[in-house]
Amino acid sequence: MFHVGITGGIGTGKSLVCDIFKCVGIPVYDADSRAKELMTTDGILVSQIKKEFGTLSYDEAGGLNRVYLARVVFGEEEKRQRLNALVHPRVAMDYQAWASAQQSPYVLREAALMYEAGAYRTVDFMIVVTAPEALRLQRVRQRDPHRTAADIQNIMARQWPEEEKIKRADAVIVNDETQLVIPQVLKLHERLLRGNQKDV
Repeated sequence: MFHVGITGGIGTGKSLVCDIFKCVGIPVYDADSRAKELMTTDGILVSQIKKEFGTLSYDEAGGLNRVYLARVVFGEEEKRQRLNALVHPRVAMDYQAWASAQQSPYVLREAALMYEAGAYRTVDFMIVVTAPEALRLQRVRQRDPHRTAADIQNIMARQWPEEEKIKRADAVIVNDETQLVIPQVLKLHERLLRGNQKDV
């Protein structure tokens, strides 16, 4: 199985790109969504989080107490890294089990922080979706009206700069509303199917 990672900063439109890949039959593993799910369904991970951050991390129904965790974890970089150190290995195991069950020529692993978390080292090929920062800010404000511009810029500040991700990418898809995205995806899909992924 050929493993392809896809990432992009908030508002770049990587989910749109993944939807296009799905339309041509390529399965996509949404690592961010699965991480949230595993934090309530993976017994080992749940136990680790309770031990590390207290039983208040979960409500009486077993759901994640996001307000509590946000207050305890996300204000402090060291605690946020400790939480990630628990979650990321469980997501990696879940991904491997998922990928081994697929029958496609390649699979996509989508995550917002693939470079930041080091997950890019576990795939064979990296795609970066990019867009200008002003456009990204506008998109997120429209999509998430509860977020302020400062909230979004804080998220951007925790992500690697676009230039750094592009420099390390095997392929780049530009989603700046001046270039058509579907032809870019289809061209890359054909390239990946040919099996000479890094040579074209």
